[in-house]
Amino acid sequence: MSKVLPVFLCQLRPLRAAMLDEGPTPREQEAVEKHFAYLQDLAGRGVVLVAGRTLTRGADAFGICVLRADSEDTARAIVEADPAVKAGVMSARLYPFHVALLGRATPESWVA
Repeated sequence: MSKVLPVFLCQLRPLRAAMLDEGPTPREQEAVEKHFAYLQDLAGRGVVLVAGRTLTRGADAFGICVLRADSEDTARAIVEADPAVKAGVMSARLYPFHVALLGRATPESWVA
């Protein structure tokens, strides 16, 4: 019988809010590119279920990542290994999460 892995929600925030308004510094840009590649790899392996960010700017902007891991410690290690978190470009908060509904839509099906 397959084990259902716990799910966690990670909230990510840029540590320098101006990064979104004024643009990233070269160091921030490199960290964000590595962050995106890291999440792509995790999504490809079925660890990340969904990831994205708000379209707001400034202090209210944040991203989320919903991921599966066998424990909160493992989930925390995944989050702490994120290149943008390691580089000090983003902060991360991890929450245990319960998926109440899961639709079958894909991003391609969202196009009108």
